[in-house]
Amino acid sequence: MPLALLALAIGAFGIGTTEFVIMGLLPEVAADFDVSIPLAGYLVTGYALGVVLGAPLMTALGTKVSRKRMLMLLMGLFIVGNVLSALAPVFGLMLAGRVVASLAHGAFFGIGSVVAADLVAPEKKAGAIAMMFTGLTVANVVGVPLGTFIGQSVGWRVTFGIVALLGVIGLLGVARLVPDMPKPEGVRLRHELAAFRNVQVLLAMAMTVLGFGGVFAAITYITPMMTEVAGFAGTSVTWLLVLFGLGMVGGNLIGGRFADRALMPMLYVSLGALALVLALFTLTAHDKIASAVTIVLIGALGFATVPPLQKRVLDQAAGAPTLASAVNIGAFNLGNALAAWLGGLVIAAGFGFTAPNWVGAVLAASALVLAVLSAALERRGSGATRVVASGAPAGQEALARSTG
Repeated sequence: MPLALLALAIGAFGIGTTEFVIMGLLPEVAADFDVSIPLAGYLVTGYALGVVLGAPLMTALGTKVSRKRMLMLLMGLFIVGNVLSALAPVFGLMLAGRVVASLAHGAFFGIGSVVAADLVAPEKKAGAIAMMFTGLTVANVVGVPLGTFIGQSVGWRVTFGIVALLGVIGLLGVARLVPDMPKPEGVRLRHELAAFRNVQVLLAMAMTVLGFGGVFAAITYITPMMTEVAGFAGTSVTWLLVLFGLGMVGGNLIGGRFADRALMPMLYVSLGALALVLALFTLTAHDKIASAVTIVLIGALGFATVPPLQKRVLDQAAGAPTLASAVNIGAFNLGNALAAWLGGLVIAAGFGFTAPNWVGAVLAASALVLAVLSAALERRGSGATRVVASGAPAGQEALARSTG
């Protein structure tokens, strides 16, 4: 794998750390600004919405510059956002810093996926995308627990300062290691927008929303589920999330490896198994060992869908894939928000802390249905193309005979 992928992975590590570390530092941030925990929670919501809105916006703005330069600009924006968060004297500026940093998230992963895929041979594209996303998954194993520990020990501002430094390292890595690949000739914003008229692109994005949403339906409420149902101590949740992160790392690499060989079968297996494991989590959540194993599997199966789904969008939007790739990153965050909301509804309705697992299972199963539908439509389209292609010469020959 080219060294350029290491630079992309470092940027992804910083972005993944800043996205999730705030969840472990909310009490400290709330106390420092003298605001309630629910109000401090806007730092999570604001970031997610910024990703959804920033992915298409920043990618559209970047259509006039090279992909390398745009990646550097995005890392610069990420640095500014985290420095603002670290130095913010009031809560409003902290929230603004989170939003500024989030604007770089979707476009960085979207453009980075295109760059990563272009760096390698066609049969290794999904593996290259997975290598970049490894930075995001490792952030959940190393960056988030370490950042939480530092924030709780010496102050949350130090954590965001370190994250900003990671952004500087990522920026220097992109500048030094990523080749200056020019924009494809003749590709304009209207060409990028045209990709959204392709039903296969839309189906892939819907699979992203539903499939990864299934993961977050369960993981969003992992703390009350593990403490109230499984019987873990509150301090054990950090290590359970580390197990989840380890599953993400393994699943991401496996998904990238097998998606290059058989993309749609990989999606069938991972989405089907994810739906089954999420459904079983309503039972295994009552046992400590079984629940820990299940958490690893949810992380692995959930992230096994990421490289194939991202490559699916790139393949279907071939020729002008950058905007579609970035919007698909926003779709992951949209799925997270949707699943968290639905999970909260079933808990509020009195169905218990394990009820979101059923929500997740239904979402993952729905994504599997869309995957089967997508493949069926693709086969039908290929069949029609073969019929037209084989019929054209015969028709031309008949016309030639009639005019002769």
